[in-house]
Amino acid sequence: MKKIHSVEEYIETNAHYAEALTILRNIINTTELEETVKWSMPTYCLKGKNVLGIGAFKNHFCLWFHQGVFLKDEHGLLINAQENKTKALRQMRFETKADINQAAVLDYVKEAIENQRLGREIKPSRKAKEVVVPDELKTAFKSNTELNTGFKALTPGKQREYCDYISEAKREATKQSRLAKITPMIIQGIGLNDKYKNC
Repeated sequence: MKKIHSVEEYIETNAHYAEALTILRNIINTTELEETVKWSMPTYCLKGKNVLGIGAFKNHFCLWFHQGVFLKDEHGLLINAQENKTKALRQMRFETKADINQAAVLDYVKEAIENQRLGREIKPSRKAKEVVVPDELKTAFKSNTELNTGFKALTPGKQREYCDYISEAKREATKQSRLAKITPMIIQGIGLNDKYKNC
């Protein structure tokens, strides 16, 4: 996935939502938030702390509120994109520019700024969960030293993503097809979800 260096470039790359993304950007830029690019996405910060970001996907575009769990959400506009996984992050999703209630968006942005100023945040848990390597992967390591070396070179988080990906499959055939898919990725040092993190 192409690395984005500016908000203008991000908007150009997502031309199908260019007008709508510009509307959101203009709303945010009426506040004191500092505009930057992180993870190849427009990100808005208060004194170096991430407050929100803009995202564009195939069928929708959105605002990500990094500590959105603390927003009152009086208009019922926020969703948790990953139930049971995401603790603080909340998303405000749109399909067309007509979906953007500019006054409401500004209210949410201002509230997010105030929450950040008050220090309301859920800090990510630093306690690393143990990496449980499934039998299928252990067996593959024995016959493929390159795979074994590549896996050991990954961060614990990336190792865990791969292990969970195999373990979550119910059928043995699915486990084997997943193993075949991820083997070259592990050897190349690529994380399972890297392509999503950089878009």
